[in-house]
Parts: sequence; C-alpha cells; structure tokens
Amino acid sequence: MLEAAPTGAIKSGFIVWWSGLHRCQCGMPARTEGKNQRVVASGVTTAQPVAFAANGLEGRYAIALYDLAAEQRQLDTVLDEGGALARLIDESAPLRTVLEDRRLDILVSRKAVLAVLEAQGFGQILRNFVGVVADNRRLPVLRRILAALDALAVARRGEVVAEVSSAVALTAEQRTQLQARLAEAGYSRINIRERVDSSLLGGLVVRVGAKLYDASLKTRLFRLHYAMKGAA
Repeated sequence: MLEAAPTGAIKSGFIVWWSGLHRCQCGMPARTEGKNQRVVASGVTTAQPVAFAANGLEGRYAIALYDLAAEQRQLDTVLDEGGALARLIDESAPLRTVLEDRRLDILVSRKAVLAVLEAQGFGQILRNFVGVVADNRRLPVLRRILAALDALAVARRGEVVAEVSSAVALTAEQRTQLQARLAEAGYSRINIRERVDSSLLGGLVVRVGAKLYDASLKTRLFRLHYAMKGAA
C-alpha cells in the first residue's frame, strides 16, 4: 500500500521542481543515444549465454514489454529507449525521487514521469508501458524492470556480457583490441558494457560472468605495497 499523500511542503516543493523541468528540463541530464550504452544487467554468473529467469515482478513486466515491442516491430527502438531511460534515472536524483517516494500522490507522480518522457522524446510504446506501471503502483521498481528488460534481450540474443571498468573512457582502438582479446579467449558473441571508474588510476577491470580480470593500476600498486611490506 502507498503511504498517505504528501504534506503541503513536500507537494509544493515537488511541483516547483516539476514546473521548472517542464519549462527547461532543469536538473535532468540530456538523453543519450547508442546501442552500446545500454544498462548493465546484474546477475550473470556464467561465461555461457544465459537463459533469462522470468521469476519475480520485474521479469514479468520485462517480458510483457519485450513481447509487445517485438509484436509491433519496434524492439530495437524500445530496447534503446529502455537503456536511455535507465541512464536518465541513474543520473537524475529528482526523477528517482518522483519514482520512489511513496509520500507523493500516485497521480501526480504518473503525470510528472510521463511529462518527462514526452519532453525527452521517448516513443509511445515505452510511454504507455510506464503509464501502466504507474497505474499498478510499481514506479518504485521501474529501474529494476528496465534492468530485467536488458537482461532478457541479452539472453535472447545468446550473448555474453563483459562489464569493463576503466580509469578513463576507452578509445575506439582500445575497444577493438579488447574485443579481439575476448574473442581469442573464446567469447565470440560478446556484449561490452563500459563504465568509467577514476579510482582505478589506470588500466582496466573486465568481468565476464563469474570471471574477473583485474589489470588496473590500483590493484598493481596494492600488490606492490604488500610485496614491499613482506620484504621489509
């Protein structure tokens, strides 16, 4: 059950934010495009292509959206938009508040989220789907539904996900070299997901299923530190 409608202060502050967003999209990151930027799906525990587990609420919603998009011959578009919306949620604290704060009236939250999607240029299929999610009072789990959608797409393509963390963004040449090395290791259908982590200092960390390849400068310095302590 949802909690009671928000207090006047909460509701007033939210409406001020939403009004400003509707006019100038203040506080919202620009929507980014690109099939290679889809959300990283968690739960991959094997280096082989995995069968998608439809257990749970998120899986059922993901399958419904996937099948509808395929039926309408809009699957690639909806998958790209699902990834873009996931990034939008990750990057916008105000949007996460609208989705997750149960003190907000559900009708207000629904109207605000759909206004954001329309302003950002999302298509009708995804907007209608989010409307249904809102009507069913499931906006707090929308982000997890989008992750499940991505995991479903990866599984049905028979791909393996390689999660790559690097100190700086990879260049096109580095990306090509990484794909070649992974192919040599036996990963022919690889889907690379990139993330920048400046704490690594240099190098990169690659996770493929349960296997972790850590070639970061941070780890090398850590090992050197303990080797020097042991030699002292």
